[in-house]
Amino acid sequence: MQIQKQPALSQFELLCQATSQQQLELTSLPIIGKAIQGEISIESYIAFLTQAYHHVKHTVPLLMLTGSKITEQDEWLRTAMAEYIEEEIGHEKWILNDIKACGGDHIKVKGSEPAFTTELMVSYAYDSINRINPLCFLGMVHVLEGTSVQLATLAANKIKESLSLPDKAFSYLISHGDLDINHQKFFEDLVNRLDSDQLAIVIKSCKRFYRLYADIFRGLPA
Repeated sequence: MQIQKQPALSQFELLCQATSQQQLELTSLPIIGKAIQGEISIESYIAFLTQAYHHVKHTVPLLMLTGSKITEQDEWLRTAMAEYIEEEIGHEKWILNDIKACGGDHIKVKGSEPAFTTELMVSYAYDSINRINPLCFLGMVHVLEGTSVQLATLAANKIKESLSLPDKAFSYLISHGDLDINHQKFFEDLVNRLDSDQLAIVIKSCKRFYRLYADIFRGLPA
């Protein structure tokens, strides 16, 4: 009997496989489990949105920085960053609107300082792009978009139901959960074009961003 060979894993599948443990550690956090069950308070939800605001407002600047660091040899990657920018402009404003719809002080949030864990993740994003390789930013993209695809819409619906909040309090979560499904396909196609050395950079970065992002959730009020 002829034994069929298993098809080789794609670069994206290798990325997911190499970082599966770190993803599990993030998604297994108690506060995320509570969010999926709709068992968090309005204070916890606003605290989450506050930290989301403080890192999402850096997405476009980080994309611009990444694009500026990519060489002419990888012009296709620079073009991909430009496409991301068009999709990401103004998303931090969605979060402020959600906070306002929850009864929170969106003006105060806009002028507030991020939690240290959030500041650390953002700082590492800038640092790794400048110091290591612009491809490090793709590790952050995979963590944030992959998590939102998996959890955002589900958590939003449960929280909305349990806290009796209006739809307009969930524009960030629901839009990102749906929007990032398309982003994830775009990202998957992008990663599949990377060579093995480039993929190794993204995998290493991704593992670090999973840990940094998990620390933000660990710091939220339960």
